Amino acid sequence: MTMPIRITITKTAGSVPREAGTQMLVWDDRTEGTIGGGRLEWEAMAEARRMLRDGRQQYTAQIPLGPTLGQCCGGSVSLQWEVAETLDQPAARPLWIYGAGHVGRALVQVMHPLPDFEITWVDTHADRFPKTEATTLVAADPARIVRHAPENADHLILTYSHEIDLALCHAVLSHDFHCAGLIGSATKWARFKARLAALGHAPAQISRIACPIGDPSLGKHPAAIALGVATAMITPDGRKTKDRTA
Repeated sequence: MTMPIRITITKTAGSVPREAGTQMLVWDDRTEGTIGGGRLEWEAMAEARRMLRDGRQQYTAQIPLGPTLGQCCGGSVSLQWEVAETLDQPAARPLWIYGAGHVGRALVQVMHPLPDFEITWVDTHADRFPKTEATTLVAADPARIVRHAPENADHLILTYSHEIDLALCHAVLSHDFHCAGLIGSATKWARFKARLAALGHAPAQISRIACPIGDPSLGKHPAAIALGVATAMITPDGRKTKDRTA
């Protein structure tokens, strides 16, 4: 079987469609991934297929998008073509999502395709999960699973039960974590803060849980909540989660 050509954006300047490190694979009859840019990607794919045809192993080029390709971006990209079997996989951030209801499903649909995240999706019953390629985990008591999460994990809590949500918040606060978000209204969070304090958690620790999550300006539709959360998590100062849903 013929090995594909991997195209990598190695350097960028000015306004460009994708960032350095973006990759795609090109075969004679298909592709995987995208370096974006319309004409840029089309020409890069054509070069890759010429390499496959000619048996060449490697090639590099620096491409001004405006003068060379007539694109209005105005920047330039440096590309590397090489024979390679797979895309380089960056270290993924562990993201644990609790709840396979409407919002949980919308979140996984948005987040799972992103290579930056390694999702573990937890719920109480297997039949609550849709067909998915995400890693799913069935737990009668989800709070008992938290201790198995990596210490640098992000946690998003959005189950069908306030009692399960509270138990998860308690478990997360009792375990090392990077950040956490809880779906809920301001009223729900006020009650949770009081109950978590009664369980022995200090105010500074409790404040590490963001509630509500998402972007209230987008509305309360599950897809809108998911978009707000995902946008916050992929921003450079990331992993902030705000949302106003009951």
